[in-house]
Amino acid sequence: MSSVFFEWCERTGVFQFIQLHEWAFPALETIHLFGLTLLLGSILVESLHLIGFLLPRQPTSELAMELSPYQHWGLALMLVSGAFMFVATAIRCYGNTSFRIKMVLLAVALIFHFAYFRKLVRRTDSSVSRSSARLAAVSATFVWFGVGMAGRAIGFLG
Repeated sequence: MSSVFFEWCERTGVFQFIQLHEWAFPALETIHLFGLTLLLGSILVESLHLIGFLLPRQPTSELAMELSPYQHWGLALMLVSGAFMFVATAIRCYGNTSFRIKMVLLAVALIFHFAYFRKLVRRTDSSVSRSSARLAAVSATFVWFGVGMAGRAIGFLG
């Protein structure tokens, strides 16, 4: 992977702004974690429902519609703040294995979420087999929490 893009990031105005303002990076981290909490919390509620541990009488598609704004806002906050955080630490991220793992898991999580999970939870309850729903719930929970754990490891592991 070429470091040219990573070096370019550190010449941008965003990088300069974050470096000049001591409060900027902690503010971005706070927004990022808030977005992660919204996203993971709503996916966890949906997953626990699909497994059968939570809200058994509520239709899955109805719950999915109610949680959708939280997932969208959480994802938007995470992606935007994460992009700014990346620009501020691009060179440090360049050789960081945890960063690379997080990016791979994020790609997998986004593809899984939009290509499969959202479609599954929005279908009528009778058209989804119990085993498919449980597998999707466990997979979604696993991959999104993996993104969060790999992100946390960026500051501690190389």
